[in-house]
Amino acid sequence: MITLALMTVGASGMYVVPVVLPAVQADFGVARADASLPYTLLMIGFGLGGVLMGRLADRFGVMVPLLIGAAGLGLGYAAAAMASNIWMFMLAHGFLVGLLGSSATFAPLLADTSLWFVRRRGIAVAVCASGNYVGGAIWPPVVQHFVEAVGWRQTYLGLGLFSVLTMAGLALLMRKRPPMAVAAPVNRNFAASPSALPFGLPPGKAQMLLCIAGVACCVAMAMPQVHIVSYCTDLGYGAARGAEMLSLMLACGVVSRLVSGLICDRIGGLRTLLLGSALQGIALLMFLPFNGLVSLYLIAALFGLFQGGIVPSYAIIVREYFMPAEAGARVGTVIMATMFGMALGGWMSGKVFDLTGSYQAAFLNGIAWNLLNLGIAVFLLWRVRPPGRITQAA
Repeated sequence: MITLALMTVGASGMYVVPVVLPAVQADFGVARADASLPYTLLMIGFGLGGVLMGRLADRFGVMVPLLIGAAGLGLGYAAAAMASNIWMFMLAHGFLVGLLGSSATFAPLLADTSLWFVRRRGIAVAVCASGNYVGGAIWPPVVQHFVEAVGWRQTYLGLGLFSVLTMAGLALLMRKRPPMAVAAPVNRNFAASPSALPFGLPPGKAQMLLCIAGVACCVAMAMPQVHIVSYCTDLGYGAARGAEMLSLMLACGVVSRLVSGLICDRIGGLRTLLLGSALQGIALLMFLPFNGLVSLYLIAALFGLFQGGIVPSYAIIVREYFMPAEAGARVGTVIMATMFGMALGGWMSGKVFDLTGSYQAAFLNGIAWNLLNLGIAVFLLWRVRPPGRITQAA
């Protein structure tokens, strides 16, 4: 529960920017792509910070990066609130909120959780990762309410104070180190076991494929998550409706992550990735013909239900196919790639909008990236597919 709460608070950095994007764009008088750049830098910082914080957690325990994260979020929100231009706003998000703040509450906590469990690792990691989407369900309507009531700058100041006090207090409860990593037992249901040649490939090539897959799936994922508020505003439904859709999308993502964790324990991380990627592509396709208010609420819910298990599946894949001693660094690297994908997707969707004046092309761009992710998942599954049928143990 402590891990879940920490990830929920730390996730605020990811979901505040999409909500305030229209207000920030109007305040600073910039284009949509420029207004999307703070999110892009935040996610780049998030990804790089995940590797840095993961190494700190490996050496000193997870409490140390969590305390750094508390300070980073507090200072970052305060600096953003006082920014006089979009560039200062961007730097506050990229360096303080992303690199030193939110990053401490994702990859390090996922890796830490995976080290405590051997059996039921999938559902354990899923519960931990659900905090990211619990935060996504909670923060958008809360932030939207305060933006309308007191303005986005005062809202940021309040978030900074709340984050530093809450995270620092919870971090002090995370002193205990996990037991030494042990190899996951072979699950004959999906024939995965750690190997010096994951997927029959050199580790570096296998890692690169997972990183490319992580970038691709999250470029696609970022389109609705980052721009749903702006999309609804452009359609005339208002920012409040968009914030509600984002909250609904991420609340359904919590359900998706929990269900995907249970599925993962039965069929393995790679098949779970393939399933999530296929379903995410279907949800993105549904945005193209439907833009009514009720339709968008429904599609937002389906998108959350379909894609929530994708990112946690990478942590499970690493634990299943790579050597256990390498788990922390490799999980951090793949999660960094997914954050880069979110960063690229957030900016790219805004740029496509600026060039075309419509989000239709941006949705098509997301679908193309999703197909790349799907292709890599199919290729890796083909690499590990046994030549004959595997008989389950009685």
